[in-house]
Amino acid sequence: MKKRLITLIAVLAVLLGTAGCAAQKQEQERVPITMYLWDKTMTKALSPWLAEQFPEIDFTFVVGYNSIDFYSDLNDRGALPDIITCRRFSLNDAANLSDLLMDLSQTEVAGTFYDRYLENNREPGGALRWLPMCAEVDGYIANLDLFEKYGIPLPTNYAEFADVCRRFEELGINGYVNDYDEDYSCMEALQGCAIPELMTMEGTLWRMQYESETPENPVGLDEQVWPRVFEKYQQYLQDTRTEPADAEMDYDPMAPDFFAGKTAMIRGTATDCVMFHQNEGVNCAMLPYFGETAEDSWLLTYPHCQVAVNRQVEQDPEKNAAVQRVLNALFSQEGQSRLEPGSALLSYNKNVQTQLGSAFSLVQDCIDRNHLYIRLASTEIFAVSEDVVRKMIRQEYSPEEAYADFNAQLTAAEAPKAERVVTTQKTAYDYAMGDHGSPAASAVVNTAREQWGADVAIGYSSVVAAPVFAGEYTEQQLHWLTANRMYIRHGSFTGGELKTLMQWLVNVKEDGSNPIRGGLMPVTSGLEYTVTTDGTGAYTLTRVTRNGRDLDEDAVYSVLMLGDLNFIEASYYCNCPMPQNLLDKLTPEKQLGYEVLVSALNGGHQLEKPSDYVTIRSR
Repeated sequence: MKKRLITLIAVLAVLLGTAGCAAQKQEQERVPITMYLWDKTMTKALSPWLAEQFPEIDFTFVVGYNSIDFYSDLNDRGALPDIITCRRFSLNDAANLSDLLMDLSQTEVAGTFYDRYLENNREPGGALRWLPMCAEVDGYIANLDLFEKYGIPLPTNYAEFADVCRRFEELGINGYVNDYDEDYSCMEALQGCAIPELMTMEGTLWRMQYESETPENPVGLDEQVWPRVFEKYQQYLQDTRTEPADAEMDYDPMAPDFFAGKTAMIRGTATDCVMFHQNEGVNCAMLPYFGETAEDSWLLTYPHCQVAVNRQVEQDPEKNAAVQRVLNALFSQEGQSRLEPGSALLSYNKNVQTQLGSAFSLVQDCIDRNHLYIRLASTEIFAVSEDVVRKMIRQEYSPEEAYADFNAQLTAAEAPKAERVVTTQKTAYDYAMGDHGSPAASAVVNTAREQWGADVAIGYSSVVAAPVFAGEYTEQQLHWLTANRMYIRHGSFTGGELKTLMQWLVNVKEDGSNPIRGGLMPVTSGLEYTVTTDGTGAYTLTRVTRNGRDLDEDAVYSVLMLGDLNFIEASYYCNCPMPQNLLDKLTPEKQLGYEVLVSALNGGHQLEKPSDYVTIRSR
């Protein structure tokens, strides 16, 4: 009996040891995948959900830039990520990346799409390098209470839309306002007012030719469809009572006037419509871009983002299989619902049933008729539309002159501009979060603090959008190195206030709001901190030090803060408002983070070395 017991213990020991080794091996062999996110909105619900769904994958989520040029630069430096997302996209913009990306046409996820939504992304040879994820819907947002108050019927066609604008103007209320200060608003207004023309056979053929152009054979505007587009836009400007000063109209004055009932309709998206209702209490709904009849009205749409995969992934079967699982999850019902607010997006996939919210109550017929126009959005179309549309608004161009200039700019052969090299960085630093922080982020924040002359610098939300490369950096590349909208604020804080500030940046709040999304830990310089975590994405601040010693709570420190405060503050993101007594101490600067780097590195200076700024301990 004793012998049997000893044998049983030995077997159990071997089994437990084998299980322990297997678990350790599994932990060590997690598949690494780097996924670039086009915007920080994807860090609220999508990236944490993916990490939870796939514990066998070691994700690195990076908030990058919404630009194909950004990814081209990453590729030139040998750092094209495994999974790419980008919103501003056209086939001709992405042509130089085509050979570097996986053909997704035969994948399982491609088979879930309605075919017509893939055609704008299909290369002449049939390959699909990019898949569109969800449709943002653009049109007019109507203040329904204003229409009801003044007894004005909602328009159902273009003639009624123009009459509504006139009637509201006579009442001293803006009928319609567009934020023409934005390039996309200029582009969408020009295309939106003439969608029926652009969707004709002639318009469709022209678009196919334009999307397939090469640098050697640029494609200009056609002579049948586009002259009519500019004629309609000229009439549109007159009917919407657009004045020359409106060429500089931006969102800040436009939205508050709409909320206050001073404007009846504005250009916007269904996402905007949902947020206006939730956050501002405005009773509003979407209206389409109107045609001559109600049956010829359209919604302008564009993918929430496009998704592509690095072709190098195919060389690693395990990583390839993991990426395919991630793609299937991204485009699933649950995955797409993580792109908030889900009720404001339409799906391109047959197996996803979108629950449409009240924002779509007045445009259901457009959706039922599949009158969803996908905007033409190449980089040059954005830029040329902005230039020519504003000139038309300022009454500098007739429709004929606008057509001629637009066409000339599309076909002009421009030599690439040689940008001035700011510095040649000698040492590369990794982006990935290590045991004591991100070396790349630390180098950037240390450099900003040194340049500013502050005692302490804190980078909140995302700080860098790429690793630090060894090699030349132009001003544009330094811009791409730092996170988008890395604003600067500065102030003086006592040590005690600094501790409170760090608690605000780290700790989960009583209502469950978490200021750390997708692993975006604060990056500090001149200050170190320790946190504990239970592995669920929640962190607790346990210690703050300066040069290894506990912070003097009575001492006063000059503090530089770098980041997008809106990311942590806004209810749509982290919903963690900064304590008012701390916010009152901060002064915003017009200078952006990348401009500080340009000043610091100009003439060949190097980034400051990274430092160990954080210690993460498991509870």
